[in-house]
Amino acid sequence: MNSLKYKRILLKLSGESLMGDKGFGIDHKVLDFFSTEVKKVHDLGVQVGVVIGGGNIYRGLSAGDQGIDRVTGDQMGMLATVINALALQNAIEHKGIYTRLMSAIHMEEIAEPYIRRRAIRHLEKGRVVIFGAGTGHPYFSTDTAASLRAVEIEADVIIKGTRVDGVFDSDPEKNSNAVKYDNISYLDIIKKNLRIMDLTAVSLCQENNLPMVVFNMDIPDNLLKLVNGQNVGTTIKK
Repeated sequence: MNSLKYKRILLKLSGESLMGDKGFGIDHKVLDFFSTEVKKVHDLGVQVGVVIGGGNIYRGLSAGDQGIDRVTGDQMGMLATVINALALQNAIEHKGIYTRLMSAIHMEEIAEPYIRRRAIRHLEKGRVVIFGAGTGHPYFSTDTAASLRAVEIEADVIIKGTRVDGVFDSDPEKNSNAVKYDNISYLDIIKKNLRIMDLTAVSLCQENNLPMVVFNMDIPDNLLKLVNGQNVGTTIKK
């Protein structure tokens, strides 16, 4: 484990990534793939925390279009993240790894309440800790929840899994000439308006000098290469 670049990570996954080729819900093949990738780094001794979004089930930001107020919509979105977290927990445990699901909203029959010291203790004991229900408050995205949890558990890095190879100067899925950054500062992320995370999440990372790596989670062994220090994705630092 001493040769690893990152020994404690916070992995951020989008809810939409769980859909796979489906237009909604959860694709069990994606769950199996993600849990396999997590197992690879866990087997090396990496301590893994995970935050997953809920956009494959419900997006609070779109609630207004349905006549639902923002607070209620965000609360519905938080519950959607718990559904995804339960699914991911189940998939990871099928790989023979002990896990804990911790929720920012009290629901003891389903998940432990989030307590920082307990979360760190779980990580130290080799359990994968999945953080559900965002921050527990409306108006905060799961990106912000990921940044907050990463800072709280003293992660070495926050790793954002996407379907592209890193941070680009424009959308690579729309512009074939988009240029990828190997390294970029948080300040430049804000100045260039590169929408990889919301501003609250970016500012939290910047203020706490927490590095982030944005990478393609859909490529096998990418996460493994990343924790071993290979040049994968885009590294963002202060």
